[in-house]
Amino acid sequence: MKEKKNKKAAEEEQKVTDYKDDYPRWDNKTMKHTYKILAPDMLPWHFMIIEGVIKAEGYDLEILRNDGRQVVDEGLKHVHNDTCYPCLCVVGQFIDALHSGKYDLDHTALMITQTGGGCRASNYVPLIRKAIKNEFPNVPVVSINFSGLESDSSFEFTIGLLLKVAYAIMYGDSVMWCYNQTKPYEVEEGATDKARDEAVKYVTDVYKSHKGYSKYKKINQKIIDIFSAVKITGEKKIKVGIVGEIYVKYSYLGNNNLEKFLLSEGCEPVVPALMDFVLYCIVNTVNDHKLYGHSRGKAILYNLIYKFVHHMQKNIIKQFKKSRYAPLHDFDHIRACADKVINQGVKMGEGWLIPAEMAACAETGVPNIVCAQPFGCLPNHIAGKGAIRTLKNMYQDENIVAVDYDPSATRVNQENRIKLMLATARENFAREQAGEAVREDASKAAK
Repeated sequence: MKEKKNKKAAEEEQKVTDYKDDYPRWDNKTMKHTYKILAPDMLPWHFMIIEGVIKAEGYDLEILRNDGRQVVDEGLKHVHNDTCYPCLCVVGQFIDALHSGKYDLDHTALMITQTGGGCRASNYVPLIRKAIKNEFPNVPVVSINFSGLESDSSFEFTIGLLLKVAYAIMYGDSVMWCYNQTKPYEVEEGATDKARDEAVKYVTDVYKSHKGYSKYKKINQKIIDIFSAVKITGEKKIKVGIVGEIYVKYSYLGNNNLEKFLLSEGCEPVVPALMDFVLYCIVNTVNDHKLYGHSRGKAILYNLIYKFVHHMQKNIIKQFKKSRYAPLHDFDHIRACADKVINQGVKMGEGWLIPAEMAACAETGVPNIVCAQPFGCLPNHIAGKGAIRTLKNMYQDENIVAVDYDPSATRVNQENRIKLMLATARENFAREQAGEAVREDASKAAK
């Protein structure tokens, strides 16, 4: 009888299928100095600085800048086409790079972030592993996350490195912010690009010296001074905000070089700071306690972090106000804008941040907005497109176009949709300029 029970138990055990395939793990101690780490170019402005920061820690990191249709096609070949567009781009960029022949495949690793929330980005690591399993079985995938995911193959983030990256995000924001307010108005062609390179070199040199990177007021002022030295025209141009899902909002591959396209159309791109997204994530943890009864201790800790980072942001805003540049958005103002449109409990994907940034743009003189939406990102379609009617009712001059980015959408169609929005923007701009001219004439006549 006992033998029959044991036999039955053994048969039941055999029926259980293990779906967790074996895969190469990342070991920081043994691989740090012998492996090249490849990372997708998700944040071009910020990775110019962060790449140097991580290299200074002894890692051989390379940010991939391969782009073009062949990258997207590689993603389509290796990932199901129902997966979100950012995932297709990331996987495609990795596989295209591994096919290039430039890397020793026995000493190369792929690195990607994981959000740990309801976003599909939490599943990128297993999707990438599955995509490369047959062709590149020895390439480990390294996860960057703060949610305890992939504990057997995660990048080792010390407190010191985390602080360095946090400051680098602020400096990347300042470089991006100054560049976009200088490039459309430069007198000498290419002068703004030289200023950008000088500013990035200055910041990375500070990190290489291993001291002074936290003196953010000094460093931020230097960035402002470098760009302020570029001579600009006094003309006014149409400002266009770019909001939406974080990848297609910043990545040139994801949004088909949207910033460059807007510059070519004679516009000034206005891209909200990446630090806003960081603060959004911090605030959501605080709200989780208030709205959903999550850990009180964690909420208290994150609230202290928020106050610290927001204090630095306000100091940077003060520096911009004393310069020729419009200041960054104050995140408290962004939160107040969100409350006018949507509850802060809506936090899947970029959630309430998207309508909040659209409202903040409208209230700071940027009524024209491209809302970049990737295929397969349902939360962002709901919080982004779903809020447009409400925003237009709140701000009569707000001129918003939602643009879908997916493998089947052609660049021409995307740009044509934006051009239709710009046609309305130019009409409104001409009317506004004519009104200003009338008011100036009336003021002169009164004198």
